[in-house]
Amino acid sequence: MFALLKKEIQSFLNSLTGYLVIVVFLLINSLFLWLMTNDMNILEGGYSSIDSLFIISPWVFMFLIPAITMRMFADEKKAGTLELLITRPLTDLQIILAKYFAGVVLVILSLIPTLIYYISVYYLGNPVGNIDSGGTFGSYIGLLLLGASYVAIGLFASSLTDNQIVSFIISMILCFIMFYLFDQVASFKAFEGIDYIILKFGINEHFNSLSRGVIDSRDLLYFGSLIGFFILLTKIRLESRKW
Repeated sequence: MFALLKKEIQSFLNSLTGYLVIVVFLLINSLFLWLMTNDMNILEGGYSSIDSLFIISPWVFMFLIPAITMRMFADEKKAGTLELLITRPLTDLQIILAKYFAGVVLVILSLIPTLIYYISVYYLGNPVGNIDSGGTFGSYIGLLLLGASYVAIGLFASSLTDNQIVSFIISMILCFIMFYLFDQVASFKAFEGIDYIILKFGINEHFNSLSRGVIDSRDLLYFGSLIGFFILLTKIRLESRKW
């Protein structure tokens, strides 16, 4: 499994895909947070905070992570190498997890450079260090879990088809539903009384909870369950070839 994980990570880093995803992620966030004149600009906001990063990043990841995962199984199917991969002494779950963790590693690599934003605001604050570090690192944990959830969703989408574009579109739609749609459905008057329950099915509610700096076991359980659910769906999809 670790050999396959290493191979997947190297395939990202030996091509433009991995670097392009990281660069685009940092470029978009840097433009909004430091250069463009808008409400999210850190320098114009007047507060020692990088909350804007955690508002923008889920939407940026919604496009970039499907671009990472779209080839994971779809490309293997199209090239005819999936059957060869399956003949290795690896279970379906090990293959899935190797590809999954490779995607998570790329998410982590894209987040690490953003710590420069935190350090910059930390020292630019008046007084120095006037930033909610607890809330910031809670937001980082939430963003990492959100990215990991998107990877699991994208992996499932990639297992459904041998067309990378179709995989990308399915993944993006599913990520949008999980992050945004539950919030909108809960706002309908028809769902008054159960709106809180509906909100709890969406990623955004748990992501916002972690952003307050409180690591709640219920939020961790939610993300763990969501990731496990889509990994299970991917496993079922791969096993369906035997039916």
